[in-house]
Amino acid sequence: MMSRVLRSNGGFTYIGALVMAVIVGIMASRAAVVWSTAMKREREEELISRGTQIRNALRKWYKVKVVDGKLVSSQSPSNGPAVAPTAVAGPPEIKSLLQDPNTPAKLRYLRPYCLVDPITGKEWDEIRKDGKLIGVKSKSEQVPVKQGNFPFDLPPADFEKKKKYSEWEFVYDRIPPVTATGGAIQGLKTSGSPTPTSPQDTSGSDEGTSTRRSRFNRGNSTTP
Repeated sequence: MMSRVLRSNGGFTYIGALVMAVIVGIMASRAAVVWSTAMKREREEELISRGTQIRNALRKWYKVKVVDGKLVSSQSPSNGPAVAPTAVAGPPEIKSLLQDPNTPAKLRYLRPYCLVDPITGKEWDEIRKDGKLIGVKSKSEQVPVKQGNFPFDLPPADFEKKKKYSEWEFVYDRIPPVTATGGAIQGLKTSGSPTPTSPQDTSGSDEGTSTRRSRFNRGNSTTP
């Protein structure tokens, strides 16, 4: 009689252990999904940050800025009407934005870490028009988590409800919609009239980028 009780208790213990193992496995898998999604969102934010900085660097190279929903020359007089942009030869490649050889002081428009796509850990896919470099996009075919609520200075048509990261295009001559009052929507992270930085000063990039970059790089070894 006693042996039957012991065998019965042993069976219940074994079943209980199996149930606990299943529960722990389910919880671990859910935690892994949450962690993976959080990492993916952080990479998306870094992708938007770097892509926007490259777009702004291209605007500096082409000497243009956004005023009332239009591209005008960044060399327009401050106390006069906006002047239409002049024709400027595009940079040969993205790396040229690190230091403009066409300027006397060889102005720097971009920091080196921006040359790496944080989603793929590799170089960006260049967007060209008539052979002229006008923007960049990721080469990743992954489906973005973010589908809306992008920064105000990114045109919704280029980012919202896209099926893959390679459809997010950061192009210097794309401008945000015009508000009801006639002014262009200006983003909080970028400037409508960027100014070049000197070789000794590269602080013209978005405020807070260095903090976000250091957090991103803790689990990412691909950034130079």
